Amino acid sequence: MRRTRILTAVLALAAGLLAGTPPALAAGHTAGAALAADTYTWKNARIDGGGFVPGIVFNHTEKNLAYARTDIGGAYRWQESTKTWTPLLDSVGWNEWGHTGVVSLASDSVNPDKVYAAAGTYTNSWDPTNGAVLRSADRGASWQKTDLPFKLGGNMPGRGMGERLAIDPNKDSVLYLGAPSGKGLWRSTDAGVTWSQVTSFPNPGNYQQDPSDTTGYASDNQGIVWVTFDESTGTSGNATKTIYVGVADKDNAVYRSTDAGTTWTRLAGQPTGYLAHKGVLDAKNGYLYLAYSDKGGPYDGGKGQLWRYATASGTWTNISPVAEADTYYGFSGLTVDRQHPGTVMATAYSSWWPDTQLFRSTDSGATWTKAWDYTSYPNRANRYTIDVSSSPWLTFGANPSPPEQSPKLGWMTESLEIDPFDSDRMMYGTGATLYGTENLTRWDSGGQFTVKPMVQGLEETAVNDLASPPSGAPLLSALGDIGGFRHTDLAKVPSMMFTSPTFTTTTSLDFAETNPNTVVRVGDLDSGPHIAFSTDNGANWFAGTDPSGVSGGGTVAAAADGSRFVWSPAGTGVRYTTGFGSSWQASSGIPSGALVESDRVDPKTFYGFKSGKFYVSSDGGATFTASAASGLPGGDSVRFKALPGTKGDVWLAGGASDGAYGLWHSTDGGAGFTKLSNVEQADTIGFGKAATGASYQTLYTSAKIGGVRGIFRSTDKGATWTRINDYAHQWGWTGAAITGDPRVYGRVYVSTNGRGVVYGDTSDTGGGDGGGGTDPTPTPTGACTVTYRITNQWSDGFQADVRLDNTGSTAWTGWSLGWSFADGQKIGQLWNADHTQSGAAVTAKNVSWNGNVAAGSSVSFGFTGTWSGSNTKPTSFKLGDQSCTVA
Repeated sequence: MRRTRILTAVLALAAGLLAGTPPALAAGHTAGAALAADTYTWKNARIDGGGFVPGIVFNHTEKNLAYARTDIGGAYRWQESTKTWTPLLDSVGWNEWGHTGVVSLASDSVNPDKVYAAAGTYTNSWDPTNGAVLRSADRGASWQKTDLPFKLGGNMPGRGMGERLAIDPNKDSVLYLGAPSGKGLWRSTDAGVTWSQVTSFPNPGNYQQDPSDTTGYASDNQGIVWVTFDESTGTSGNATKTIYVGVADKDNAVYRSTDAGTTWTRLAGQPTGYLAHKGVLDAKNGYLYLAYSDKGGPYDGGKGQLWRYATASGTWTNISPVAEADTYYGFSGLTVDRQHPGTVMATAYSSWWPDTQLFRSTDSGATWTKAWDYTSYPNRANRYTIDVSSSPWLTFGANPSPPEQSPKLGWMTESLEIDPFDSDRMMYGTGATLYGTENLTRWDSGGQFTVKPMVQGLEETAVNDLASPPSGAPLLSALGDIGGFRHTDLAKVPSMMFTSPTFTTTTSLDFAETNPNTVVRVGDLDSGPHIAFSTDNGANWFAGTDPSGVSGGGTVAAAADGSRFVWSPAGTGVRYTTGFGSSWQASSGIPSGALVESDRVDPKTFYGFKSGKFYVSSDGGATFTASAASGLPGGDSVRFKALPGTKGDVWLAGGASDGAYGLWHSTDGGAGFTKLSNVEQADTIGFGKAATGASYQTLYTSAKIGGVRGIFRSTDKGATWTRINDYAHQWGWTGAAITGDPRVYGRVYVSTNGRGVVYGDTSDTGGGDGGGGTDPTPTPTGACTVTYRITNQWSDGFQADVRLDNTGSTAWTGWSLGWSFADGQKIGQLWNADHTQSGAAVTAKNVSWNGNVAAGSSVSFGFTGTWSGSNTKPTSFKLGDQSCTVA
């Protein structure tokens, strides 16, 4: 992740998301309104990586158990059999989107099934919720949560330091957490359930990246940054005596307790003038290694040192691999080879040019070698080869001059870990991916080790806009940091991001509806044009010319036939052009900063929105007129689109919880809008292929409907809605963009802020959202078997799947399944069936498209519910009046 990603994500959240978060119930809301639901299969459109990986954690007692944390995209567990990562925090919902930022992670070496995550994205007002410690007893498959009385900063400055969360290796009921913002050191003695401040700890830190920053982002005190136990000072079942703690204080960076955290003292003789990014202990040889930088990172840092502390004698030794005067970077990414503890590695994390550097010592830091060095400047010799064929875009399309090379080893390399069970395997995170090697020890024998992306399954892009043209590539994306991609195959990593020019962040894109080969995108770039065009559906690009004053991408719209474009860039007013942007004219009648879109039929009609006003142009963007439409959202947290194939058919979503918020529809080109009464809140709107027999395209939205936040689909023009995601698939904030696929019914592409582009396919092969079960339901005959499985469970809720098998010899033409809950469980939402619940008794009935169940076949449905105390599975089920076998 480049620095720009932090800023664009922050600005998007501050300007658009927080106005509507947390959402409040709208007037007229009916709690628990019945909602149809559909079962979807969710996947990522593969990009592989695309963001900063600040932490990698290996379990120290179980081989191949590893985790990675990201700054805004959740946490992941390594799957050794497939060499892929499994996402663990997709269940984080809209109201707690900040918990997709993970500032620290800890894997329990006493009980490897347990894992903990310290979650929270921002410590200032951008994040509406406090931080939390998430705990799992099943390796992250499900979580329980303890809210903290302060915020955490997974996407704040200093997030690459750590780990701030640590488990006592001798007594795993004891955990420590280093807090930011002057909140000090915290401890749990009940395996993360409750937390209290360690009041005896003397120093909450004082380092701020920029004390003058009035937003609170760069001016936050980075606090307590790591906790390290000396496991040799404890015995199994007894708390470890010696604990080291790193503090963001250049004069007092390291503290120690020798009485299991009762009292603390500053380590005498320690270096000053630097921040200790990492503190890694080699208990076998009695050395604490420390990586220092003059800044908190992850992208800044101009000087650094490496030190070794002898725990028995208290002797400090400067083991820096280069003289301080020769550093232009800080050190981080510190690791010890647990198979050979005298082997130590570190990174020059903040060296962007010409590359990052990896350092390796096999004699406890007495001597070092580098991953690359100069032969005769600017030529370099590498101890490695790098193979990015699995993620070819990592070259960024660059062809640099020496000493730069493409692809780079990386930047922002704050995390570096040697597998504790395999000296040949090492992983490290960068700002764009996670690299690794499986032949690391070739370094020591004079050979070359091979670096490859080890990132499949870890998707970490922030999505700003999406488009699915009716022909050509099925998906075009506008992304933070790495620009965007043309996906011709959703299951394959594209060969390159958009280039010529390569935007650091693409803010908006559009295609000509009747000529999809014509595509336009706009974005941010430190120097150079902010607009680009393609005439081959986004495969190749050429730069347009900026009008005067442009400072950022803004939004852009292509005429239906591609003959002209309207652009609302940052830094200046709305502009229009014919052709491909060689010259621009000012649009009149529309304010600067307005959102712009095109009519999808009439090439001369464009639309705009700003601060509650809708604007229309019928002369190709030259002049706009404010519509008389009233009652629209007053802020600018709005997205709107015109329907393909019908002139003047416009849908608008957005708003804020303290004002107008919802979904509006216009059939007269924006002259008037009607608010949908059945949608409480909506943040995006998109269109896809119509259902079988439907006369109107399918609508998709990220919204709150019937009291439930989710992703919804309507096949009847918004009259009824089906929720198509579930509580295990929420992805935090999904408010930037959504689109259906015009070629595949039911397929929807969803934007996330850190989990990439998620797409879903429906199990409803018949098309349509069907209203409910047949009534009355015919009484089935013959034998039946029920399989009831709890698939996810958290502190006050759960998700279950039910499969009903027709084990008889006669087909069913409708079914009704009943059972009772023993512990007061309540169903919240049920999909693929209609249901009623009266007290403990539940009845689930077929919907229109799954009532016919042949002999030997089965039907399934699922639901989410609440529980307290116990969550016992039902022990008996009845199909009509007859009992079913319980599998």
